[in-house]
Amino acid sequence: MVIEANVGGAIVRALHLSASMTWEVLWALILGFALSAVVQAVVSKSEMTRLLPNDSPRCLSIAALGAASSSCSYAAVALARSLFRKGADFTASMAFEFASTNLVIELGVLLIVLIGWQFALAELVGGVIMIVILAVLFRVFLRPRMVEAARAQAERGLLGVMEGHASMDMSVGEGSLLQRMRSPEGRTAISHYFVMDWASIYRDIGIGLLIAGALAAWVPNSFWQSFFLVHHPVLAKLWGPLIGPAVSMASFVCSIGNVPLAAVLWNGGISFGGVVAFIFADLIILPILNIYRKYYGAKMSLFLLATFYATMVAAGLIVEVLFGALGLIPSVRHARVVEAGITFNYTTVLNSVFLLIAAALVVRFLRTGGPAMLRMMGNPPAAPGGSDQEHVCPMHPDVRQRGPGRCPTCGMDLVPTERAPSAEHDH
Repeated sequence: MVIEANVGGAIVRALHLSASMTWEVLWALILGFALSAVVQAVVSKSEMTRLLPNDSPRCLSIAALGAASSSCSYAAVALARSLFRKGADFTASMAFEFASTNLVIELGVLLIVLIGWQFALAELVGGVIMIVILAVLFRVFLRPRMVEAARAQAERGLLGVMEGHASMDMSVGEGSLLQRMRSPEGRTAISHYFVMDWASIYRDIGIGLLIAGALAAWVPNSFWQSFFLVHHPVLAKLWGPLIGPAVSMASFVCSIGNVPLAAVLWNGGISFGGVVAFIFADLIILPILNIYRKYYGAKMSLFLLATFYATMVAAGLIVEVLFGALGLIPSVRHARVVEAGITFNYTTVLNSVFLLIAAALVVRFLRTGGPAMLRMMGNPPAAPGGSDQEHVCPMHPDVRQRGPGRCPTCGMDLVPTERAPSAEHDH
């Protein structure tokens, strides 16, 4: 009975910590996803392919606009392959993938709230450094025949995850940025991107918070301090970036779900650069490595693992040295891994305000045919069908034409009429 009570108490404590962290960061998550949805609504994905023909500095700079896409790692991986299949340069496509998961708004907001602004700045600086390092490694080691083999494999169209989400482009292109945001189409696109981004990574966020709560409750600091070589400061700075990506790979958590775990590791003693490398490594967790194998073949997947890991370690080390020299590494480890219950404070006020904003976006999503689009998120784009067959937009049934094409309203691929789901859509 005593053992059962101890086990039960440990589980309750872990769940309590997870719930406390969830409440602490809820408003920041809503704010981050809302800002991300606004950016996605005014930046066109289809334009990216035309702007990424090679791995020149200009194209790699444009690839950093991946920050305008969803933070879901699976969607970023699928979108990178889509760009590659449509003619974009492979290096530029991978740089776009890096930016899509490491330079996004919601990641920075969550880092500021949970760990500190220094980590958000390090993620931004480190993300740019990673793109530069990746381009150098690809220029030195990537052979044309490897790219040709990867393109042949990509053209097979094997399915990964979030294929439909990656193919959707609802961005509004007419008028100024403010006019696009305020237009009925813009507000609808914002609501759809907001809900779809939540739907794409809520599992990772939930798993990340649960694992973070369990680690904070069950693993003593003495273990972390020993594991991260806290008592050997010089070795710890080298060990952190080396082991950080490996810990991330083992956790299976990607996207911003990594941030609560990073908070626990930082409190436990991992180095500053180790935290940064840990968060970077969401693109080499085991499920995504398997997707690389499907998309580009086994040889290229191993090449991506090696180069991505080296890039993340190097970026973590550079950030550690750079921020240490500038005096920007926090001297106190006080990440928000809290146990306090819900009280009336600024967090409660912010959560209440942003929950109302989220509710308004969800209502518009439901009133404008969002559920039909949500059902398509995990599905691949439909085959084009015959050139004489009538095609229709899955979201706008009034948009019809003979042969394949794209909807002028939401940017989705038209599908043959017999495969189009029924959906009502109004502005």
